[in-house]
Amino acid sequence: MSQAELTTTTVPRTPHSPLWTLGILRCELTTTLRRWRTLALLGVLAAVPVLIGIAVKIETSDGSSAGTGGGGGGPAFLAQVTNNGLFLVFAALSATLPVFLPMAVGVIAGDSVAGEASGGTLRYLLVAPAGRTRLLLAKYASVLAFCLVATLVVAVSALVVGALLFPVGEVTTISGTRIGFGEGLVRAGLIAVAVAVSLAGFAALGLFVSTLTNSGIAAMAATVGVLITVQILDSMPQLNGIHPYLFPHYWLSFTDLLRDPVYWDEMVRNLGLQGAYAAVFGSAAWARFTTKDITV
Repeated sequence: MSQAELTTTTVPRTPHSPLWTLGILRCELTTTLRRWRTLALLGVLAAVPVLIGIAVKIETSDGSSAGTGGGGGGPAFLAQVTNNGLFLVFAALSATLPVFLPMAVGVIAGDSVAGEASGGTLRYLLVAPAGRTRLLLAKYASVLAFCLVATLVVAVSALVVGALLFPVGEVTTISGTRIGFGEGLVRAGLIAVAVAVSLAGFAALGLFVSTLTNSGIAAMAATVGVLITVQILDSMPQLNGIHPYLFPHYWLSFTDLLRDPVYWDEMVRNLGLQGAYAAVFGSAAWARFTTKDITV
């Protein structure tokens, strides 16, 4: 063989090469984001800001207020929408984060492994010499990608609807100061990323549940059931002592990004809590999946 042939020979992809790992990840991302179920969930999420924007527009068409001021919660954001359409992004994320976004993530995470098992495709995936660990990491990465995509869908839909229905301009922060529209857009993007990161711990929990059963429907139902149960526990004042350890407790800390200066304390706590949940339930999912007897 000549030197030219040696230099042009393609190096094969081995099961342990980075190209092989990237191929698995790309396949999982493509499969997850192209499913009709995923597209339907994204469509529902995109419709939420549209409904909120239309409702606020109709309610304020007679000159009445869309909500009450004060505080940093959803009602305060909703009250600001008529003055600045950019606030529809914050209002929509506040409305979807407690229920719609985590339920959509719960469906995708719960079906990630159990859905393959119930469909009889999991054992065929494991025939390829990729390894269970890499396959599980690829599935978790695809769920995290869905978290980001779903959050961005809500944010972009709200931004478009807000710009079409309401005026846009300088943003008045929760602290009462004013920032430019460009900086407001940057903070909206940071808030969308913060919301996506807030779902990382719950995504790992859903992945773990998905490794416990061969029924995709059962895994999705169990994951959503855990979400509802924890949300109820987090709303009970009698259990105030355990609230800081529940994964949704700091979800709305993203509102601190609309303060001037920004408050980082609760967002850092949220990041640490999500990291802890991801580590614990990710490890549990790995321990379960790597020792699971795949028969279907």
